[in-house]
Amino acid sequence: MAGPTSEASRQAGIVWHTADVEAVFDAVDGDPSGLTTLEATARFDRWGPNELKASGRVSGWRILLEQFKNVLIIILLVATGLSIALGHGVESIVIAVIVLFAVLLGFIQEFRAERAIEALRELAAPTATVFRDGQECEIPTRLLVPGDVVVLHAGDRVPADGRVVESVNLMVEEAPLTGESLPVAKVAAPMADIELPVADRTDMVFAGTAVTYGRGRAVVVDTGMRTEFGRIAQLLQGVEQGRTPLQKNLDRVGGALARVALVIVVVIVLLGLMRGQAWLDMLLFGIALAVAVVPEALPAVVTISLAIGVQKMASRNALIRRLPAVETLGSTSVICSDKTGTLTRDEMTVRRIWTAGRIWQVEGSGYTPVGELLVDGVITAPTRELEQLLEAAILASDAQLIESDGGWRVSGDPTEGALVVAAAKAGIDRQALDAVAHRTQEIPFTSETKRMTTLHRTAAGTVAFTKGAPEMVLADCQAYAGTAGSVPLDAESRAGLLEVARSFAGDALRVLAVSVKQGAELGTAQHGMTLLGLIGMVDPPRSEARAAIAVCERAGIRPVMITGDHPFTAEAVARELGLLRHGRVAVGADLDAMDDEELRREVGGIDVYARVSPAHKLRVVTALQANHEVVAMTGDGVNDAPALKKADIGVAMGITGTDVTKEAADMTLTDDNFASIVAAVEEGRGVFDNIRKYLMYLLSSNIGEIGLMAGAVVAGLPLPLTAVQILYVNLATDGLPALALAVDPPDSGLMSRRPRSERAGIFTRPVVTLMAAGGAWSTIITVGLYAWLIHSGRTLPQAMAMIFVTLVLIELLKAYNFRSDRQSVFTHPLANRWLNLAVLWEAALLIAVIYVPPLQQALGTYPLSVTDWLTVIGLALTVTPVLELVKWMVRRGWFSSGAD
Repeated sequence: MAGPTSEASRQAGIVWHTADVEAVFDAVDGDPSGLTTLEATARFDRWGPNELKASGRVSGWRILLEQFKNVLIIILLVATGLSIALGHGVESIVIAVIVLFAVLLGFIQEFRAERAIEALRELAAPTATVFRDGQECEIPTRLLVPGDVVVLHAGDRVPADGRVVESVNLMVEEAPLTGESLPVAKVAAPMADIELPVADRTDMVFAGTAVTYGRGRAVVVDTGMRTEFGRIAQLLQGVEQGRTPLQKNLDRVGGALARVALVIVVVIVLLGLMRGQAWLDMLLFGIALAVAVVPEALPAVVTISLAIGVQKMASRNALIRRLPAVETLGSTSVICSDKTGTLTRDEMTVRRIWTAGRIWQVEGSGYTPVGELLVDGVITAPTRELEQLLEAAILASDAQLIESDGGWRVSGDPTEGALVVAAAKAGIDRQALDAVAHRTQEIPFTSETKRMTTLHRTAAGTVAFTKGAPEMVLADCQAYAGTAGSVPLDAESRAGLLEVARSFAGDALRVLAVSVKQGAELGTAQHGMTLLGLIGMVDPPRSEARAAIAVCERAGIRPVMITGDHPFTAEAVARELGLLRHGRVAVGADLDAMDDEELRREVGGIDVYARVSPAHKLRVVTALQANHEVVAMTGDGVNDAPALKKADIGVAMGITGTDVTKEAADMTLTDDNFASIVAAVEEGRGVFDNIRKYLMYLLSSNIGEIGLMAGAVVAGLPLPLTAVQILYVNLATDGLPALALAVDPPDSGLMSRRPRSERAGIFTRPVVTLMAAGGAWSTIITVGLYAWLIHSGRTLPQAMAMIFVTLVLIELLKAYNFRSDRQSVFTHPLANRWLNLAVLWEAALLIAVIYVPPLQQALGTYPLSVTDWLTVIGLALTVTPVLELVKWMVRRGWFSSGAD
């Protein structure tokens, strides 16, 4: 859809939709009677099968190996080897399981993502009716070739792109391809404009769309990957999915930790050797400390946080296909939304009616037959003129309103369905009406007459009812219905009625005129009629979408509409939703006139994109990403799939969405509700906060551990902890308390913040300050206590045991303090029950390590006296006021930065 021509049309030297039928047959070297079997076989050899082809698929082994190109995974594999070398088999097994879990999860996600092209291929029709050797026959769709003449009937799926050569009321549903909410009438007459978008090429039919009404014939002009669906498949194959903000942040953290671990090993070993300690002892100690620096549980914490986010989102009607998408939602700064079925209900609804000189407003939306009728804002009972208009409208319609599974749906054309629903709101019973006005004949809608007429046998004789385009119906009316009977139509009243129709259309309403003729006969039923009124309808915005957009804007997220629909309709819906912040609407032709750099500059000021193709949507998403926006793209049609795959977070509609969009998307909304995206964003922000809490807690604890070791070495003191004690402290802080932070309740005001910049990273200035303060104070306390114990005559094992206990207690207290980088620890201090249980469990283990003889021997501890306990507990508690002071300074902006 990148342009108006295809490979075949370029070779033929014509543009299919602007050429007349004879020229098209000449260009494809075809004939209205079809191809011969011999010629079709030759063309099949030239053009290949009419099917979508997947590009070279990535093997499963390659996807699996890609999972190991992760800095943290590599570090953890090294840590596993070192743990085995140190004789810590249990820890090595735990780390190995974490690595295996993370690798398999990533493999499953990426392997499933490759199925998008397969889903697109499934949209192809299995067979097609064609003329071969002058005879109508049915053949497999894959055997179609350019020049074949295909026969189309209601219910058929169009098997290939074709130029219409015959149309008898042919209507085609193109919403999955173009986003157009209503079936499109197809004609054989050529179009005049070469640059027409796909949605406006009414003399063309496209593979994968569905015939909803009438019949026709078309000559095949493009097959396989040369069709419009094929172009979408090529776009999907060419889209590279970038790494999520979280993945980029964790890569940076992993790289930094790897460098820190290496420096620690070198420095500690060298300092120990300089002091004359055994080389092997110092090497093992340095390795143990380096392993302690690495957050072995980080992949587990990230996975658990994301998995919990997935569960919460599922309860709020959002299903996640890729776990990292949970966190990406929290970073989203722009939501590009399709219109039809996403911001609107995809259910035509009557909004306004003119009859007998009065304008009625109809409340309610969708197919639920509930809503008040108002005149000048006042609820008004239906008049006989209004009832006659609505009765005529539904008698001239075939749609049925059906109640099922506690809801309402329409069987038939959605425009006619809107008329049936409006009549039901006025208390009109369709079945009772059909019983007294039996249809006997009809004149079907055609693209030339733009109206439909039905004749009915009633007690008063044969009556004809007509509905159609106002200008066509009015031209054959001689009067209009007034409150006192029929009023003759003159030039002035006719112009006035056309102006009413134009005012309705000016509000993006689709307008139908309805007329009646008493004593009608089939040949003259559409002449000398009486106009009953005008009916304006629209695919209404979702009632909850406006509120959701307002919440998005409060959260600093910019909503943008991208649709294949008409710009007039798109602008009206956007205005009603409050989405037009800049007031600028761009169409596909505008985007074609811009190069990529100009689009990148302009994209921030455009609120609505209309009449756009999949290539346009892809360019818009790419331009936004070039401006460092984190982009979410919603959609339901096949035409949305490439942009969904390119976006940082693709959101498919679960009810109306095609399999293609669901496979290309990261998330699916089970209720097709735009408001569910807001809930998903909130969960995403909460997930990122919890991952950051874990890292703040863990790294601050590691800073304290490293500071203790370095401080003791610099002060000329013996090493304060054994390698086993270091690994135990690391296990305690990396274990249950850290995992409990992954399920911490969200901070208040989560949706009052602006989106986190993808360049900001996990470690903002306030976060680094808080981590450094916690680590530094832990260092001061432990080194000071250790020096005092050594110089006060305590034995080395006693001093080491007290330092070990003090360090564990400080880190357990930090777990509460790092539940927020801004709010006081005394704000809902015990809100996380899992953290409460984890700390109680770790405290019980600490007591066991101190008082159970076998554990005393293993970890080098001894029973502490009451004085010892008071000392270590008192010193550990001092970390809380220090961190409270830093948070107070953070709240007052002492350490703020633009990225925070």
